[in-house]
Amino acid sequence: MTSTTATTNVATAPDRPRTSPTVRGRLPFRYVALETVRQLRNVKAMVFTFAIPVVMLLVFGAAYGSQLDQATGLRYLTVTTLQMASYGAMMAALGQAFAIVTERSIGWNRQLRVTPLSGWGFMVSKLIAAMAFAAVSIGITVTVSVVALHASLDAGHWLAAAVGIWCGVVPFALIAILIGQFAGPSFAQPLFMVVFMGLAILGGLWVPLSVMPNWMGSVAHLLPSYWLNRIGQMGAGATGSTGMLEPALVLTGWAVALAAVIVWRYRRDAARR
Repeated sequence: MTSTTATTNVATAPDRPRTSPTVRGRLPFRYVALETVRQLRNVKAMVFTFAIPVVMLLVFGAAYGSQLDQATGLRYLTVTTLQMASYGAMMAALGQAFAIVTERSIGWNRQLRVTPLSGWGFMVSKLIAAMAFAAVSIGITVTVSVVALHASLDAGHWLAAAVGIWCGVVPFALIAILIGQFAGPSFAQPLFMVVFMGLAILGGLWVPLSVMPNWMGSVAHLLPSYWLNRIGQMGAGATGSTGMLEPALVLTGWAVALAAVIVWRYRRDAARR
């Protein structure tokens, strides 16, 4: 009788939906594509992100372009181009924070957490959208420098510098995701400005560190923005014994640490549902 009762209970118990580990671990390519296209359709953000680096390049590059930068061995026009390419790429990546804050405010993130989308899938979808945005910014800045200002650098060095900067954008896209995960709508704007302006100025993206106080050089080496600019310079053939390896390793370390925090935060929020 006990066996019959147990069998009956099992038979009549309602089935609970279960999320397959395979499905949850799979990267949702359609969602990634949708996220990327949605970001690239934000015309206002694109114009703002792309216009500022180009204007600064035209002003500073035209004024000091023919001089040689003793610190890097490159022409100032090339140095300025790489600074503005890094600046624009960083702006494009960090700008993703506002999209995430908006999604949180309307409850979109709560909807995502009840889907099979994993923490890694969420992070990668935002990362790819930021990388696409940054690639367009880098391409426009370099093209304007070559076509309008006649920056002289062989194609191989331009390609290495551009790809280096593009890959180096990853930590900044992850910083944007963190801002979006932790900041409320009223706090996102000031937090973004503090982070963005601090990274741009102290990292040497606006003014070369060679003309800044010595203490700024020490601070700059702690920031990913310095190494983003540095990986572009080394790709362009700047003087240095380590080449692109040192900045690549530093930026990778930043990316790994930030990714771990993002996934932890997403999983913690998902466990609350």
